[in-house]
Formats: sequence, C-alpha cells, structure tokens
Amino acid sequence: MTRRASNAALALILSALGFLAGCGAKTSAQNQNASGVTPITPDSTEDQIRRAVGAARLGRKLTPKVWPNGAQVAVCISFDVDNELLQRANPLPVPLSVGEYGATTAIPRILDLLDRHNIPATFFMPAMSNMLHPEMVPAIVSRHRHEIGIHGWVHEFWPGIAKEDEEQRLLTRDIEYLTKAAGEPPVGVRAPGSGFSPHTFELIRKAGLKYDSSLLAADEPYEIFSNGQPSGVVEIPISEIDNDHVYYGETANGSLPSPDAVFAIYKAEFDMAYEERTLFVLTQHPHVGGRRSRIVVLDRLLSYIQSKPGVWFATMKQVAGYVSNQH
Repeated sequence: MTRRASNAALALILSALGFLAGCGAKTSAQNQNASGVTPITPDSTEDQIRRAVGAARLGRKLTPKVWPNGAQVAVCISFDVDNELLQRANPLPVPLSVGEYGATTAIPRILDLLDRHNIPATFFMPAMSNMLHPEMVPAIVSRHRHEIGIHGWVHEFWPGIAKEDEEQRLLTRDIEYLTKAAGEPPVGVRAPGSGFSPHTFELIRKAGLKYDSSLLAADEPYEIFSNGQPSGVVEIPISEIDNDHVYYGETANGSLPSPDAVFAIYKAEFDMAYEERTLFVLTQHPHVGGRRSRIVVLDRLLSYIQSKPGVWFATMKQVAGYVSNQH
C-alpha cells in the first residue's frame, strides 16, 4: 500500500470511528475525531456539513483562454524528493539504501535528462532530504530553470500533528531552511502524503505561499475557496493516476511494474489534457521513477510531449503566476 493510500485508509477509519461514536453514544456532529476533524453524522445539519468540508475546496477554475506564446497546454513535471524519509520511523540500513538511491543516483540522472530535453521541473523537497544530501539543492538550482518547493520537515503527516502551533512551527522552519538552501523563498507547497489537517490551509495562506499542489478536485488549475470564500491561493492539482509510486511501489515490486504499461497511461492522460487545452501534471519520486527501466519511460514521454506543437513546459511557480495574472 502506498503512503497516500495508507493515509486515506487512516482517514476512512477515523471517519468511521466518528460515525460509530455518533450513532452509539448520541455524540453530536461537533465532536472531533483523532485528526481534529468534525465528522459528518446522520444528525449533521446542512450548515454543519458545509463547515465540515469547507476548509479547502474548488473555487474558480483558472485555465486561461490562452497559455503563453499561444500554447495549447501547460505541462508541469514534478518530483517529490522523499528519498530515505519514508523509512524514517524504522531507519535500518537496507530500506534506507533504497531511498538513498534517489539522491546518489536518480537525481543526477533526472537532472541530466531534463538538461537534454531543456525543460524545467519543480522539486518538492523535505528539509531532511537536503540535510542528508546537501549537494542536491545546489545541483538543481545551478540549472537556473527549476523550482524548489516545500514538502515537510521530515515528510511528517500534517493531520497527525495535534496542535496548530506545532504545525505552524514546522512550516515556518521548512520555509526558512529551504530559503537558505535554495537562495530564495519557496512560493509553493505539496503536503507530505497530500495530508491537510484542519489548520493546514490557513497556515499556508498566512505564510504567503502562492500555490499548493496537494489537492485533487480538478484536472486544471483553480483558486482554493476556504469556508466559501476565495483565498487567492492557486491549486495546481495532482492525480494519483500520474504518480509513479502507485504503479512501481517502493522497490521493484509495484502493482503495475511494466514501464510500457505506465507509459501508455501517462500518454493517455497527456493526450486528453492537450485536447482539453488545460494542464498536465506528472508526479515522480526519484528513488522510485529514477530507476533505469523507469526513467526510460520519462525520457520517452518527454520526447512524445515535445513532438506536439503548442506545449508550454513550466514550473508550478510559473503556472500559478500566469493564471493569477489572467484573472
């Protein structure tokens, strides 16, 4: 099971526990589950339901009438540089070495590939990844076209942090650390495990971040509405379908280990984005998709996309800035 899948399962369990508590003990819809979320029960009113789901939802769709230079589609290639972090709870040498591969072998391979295609990418990096491999950020920023984004301190799952002030402290520390490492402040975030606590979105907004890339409510950029109000924060949505982790898994034994089959899925996703004139976002993990047989798929996909006229390859910072200026 992938980390995102396990997080989703946890959320379902917590929701179910909240539901059972509501049924068995006459608990009101105001009671909160272990993640601090008010569960929706059969007794919930319309107002309670709307407030329960209202923290971060799809607002205005922001796909522009035309992309820069008359392009038909925007393409964002993104990497979650998790490396050893997914083994941090049980840091034994062999599983750690699986993640270490991402820094020692896959990142140089990925940067060389992006150089050959002359395209930008966004790298979401937990601070711990750069602590263990301080050569990575300089190698990325030295290309002068890539972007570094926030991805947690140690890939902590934000809904599991009990206190808002602790989550704020970690986010502030993330921003300060990446600003020092990259030489400029990050403007975007991808929540570790795509996990939002009840406080996360407001903390992101207050921190002045321009965009998020954790939610999945559309195939195109949109403004996040929080409790029914426009926030000014752009969502560059992701999709598990365009995520290497769900196919390849942590090592060689994924649910769909055939690189050719994964290429066919990625290609179909891009083709529809191209037809709809919207946005294609690819999410890769260096220690997963950076393996030899798998990076061949990325090379092949980039070549295919570049064969189409009217494609704008951009960082998420560039996309968020452009769509904000068009509305």
